[in-house]
Amino acid sequence: MMKKKVIVAVTGASGSIYAKVLFDQLLKLKDQIETVGIVMSDNAKAVWQFELGNQDYNHFKDFTFYSKNDFNAPFASGSAKYDTMIIIPCSMGTLGRVAHGISNDLISRAADVVLKERRKLIAVVRDTPFNLIHINNMKTVTEAGGIICPANPSFYSLPQTIEEVAGTVISRVLDLAGFGQESYRWNE
Repeated sequence: MMKKKVIVAVTGASGSIYAKVLFDQLLKLKDQIETVGIVMSDNAKAVWQFELGNQDYNHFKDFTFYSKNDFNAPFASGSAKYDTMIIIPCSMGTLGRVAHGISNDLISRAADVVLKERRKLIAVVRDTPFNLIHINNMKTVTEAGGIICPANPSFYSLPQTIEEVAGTVISRVLDLAGFGQESYRWNE
């Protein structure tokens, strides 16, 4: 099996727990991964600190972190051949910029590259309710080849902690990204 080159973008939408649980799970899947590049917006760091009460994103030393304006990051070009990008949580502002090809930072540029190269983009949108602009942007990204995976947890696995609830979404994201993993499967 070819190892994956993954981009994870964390925006300032509420739902930092999803990014944290994803980081934890990617560490467990390191035998399937060549590299993980992470971009966090300034708002993402502020929201993480507010919601999770820490700066533990600094502790994930197995990943390479890039500044939101670092257009020298390898995945700012399709020639680097990153095969998957996960935007988690994906703010509606970021989704709108991606939907309309506005590459004004590394997150939107990387998403543009992934879409133009016909690779996998997974946007874990985290907002509610949706207005018509949000829905149309989700439609546009889907038509361009992206996958919209709302951060809607499931409960049939009977999760007991907030991490387990978030994990139900992360399991789905990892499945969509093509990772082999152990997770709860309905009626199996």
